[in-house]
Amino acid sequence: MLKWWTSPATETQVTHGQRLWLYVISVIIMILLVTPTLIVVPMSFSDSQYLEFPPENWSMRWYQFYFGSEEWMRATWTSFKAAFLTMLVATPVGVLAAYGLHASKVKFVRATFVLMLTPMMVPVVLIAIGAFYAYVQMGILYTIMGLVLAHSVLALPLVVIVTGSALKSYDMSQEEAARSLGAPRWKAFLTVTLPQIRFAVVTSALLSFLTSFDEVVVAMFVSGGDNPTLTRNMFNALRDQIDPTIASISTIMILITTFMMVLAQMFGQDKRRK
Repeated sequence: MLKWWTSPATETQVTHGQRLWLYVISVIIMILLVTPTLIVVPMSFSDSQYLEFPPENWSMRWYQFYFGSEEWMRATWTSFKAAFLTMLVATPVGVLAAYGLHASKVKFVRATFVLMLTPMMVPVVLIAIGAFYAYVQMGILYTIMGLVLAHSVLALPLVVIVTGSALKSYDMSQEEAARSLGAPRWKAFLTVTLPQIRFAVVTSALLSFLTSFDEVVVAMFVSGGDNPTLTRNMFNALRDQIDPTIASISTIMILITTFMMVLAQMFGQDKRRK
């Protein structure tokens, strides 16, 4: 134990003992993040008519109700469809934008980068209000297309940031060598650059999916009718009545999110081994 305490934690020779304060803060933050999950998951297996922790009687009642409900299943299908389409829209657009900003020699490229991050700086409710009024005029309110467009706006900055970070550590001379041998720029990008940053692209795609799947504020404004999202219905159910079905759905969403993050990390480990 003493050897670990005095051993260097980093290449700067800072010991684990000197970083004890950082470990304590990290553990506290982790507890604050994980505790709500540890409460929600047991509540989803309660047999009570109301949210109850800890449950007196255990049951799969609310999972059965969720999977047997046509309304919840329709909302789930809408969320998955919107998230998948958002991933297909935001990922290629964001990757190309990040590549263009990285390779560009234009003087105001940094200002353009900041402009693309605007959706992360502006309160989401303002984006939702703007999308609502624009969609009314365009006639796409409460449609999958409108939902995907709004969610793509929110996901795009994440794709640009993740892909842009990967491109900063990439040697562009490799692509330039391919172009000097006669390859068009698009082919050089697809065959040389893209394989080198594929982990960042896959991570961006998963983040785009999760951004859409978990989003609720914009969905409250632009989804509804025949296309309500899962999060929108959850919010309405929590507002109108405290339905334990929400806990079971939250548990399923936690599992989906965790699975996708683990999948991204496994892909990254495979890339590093190669």
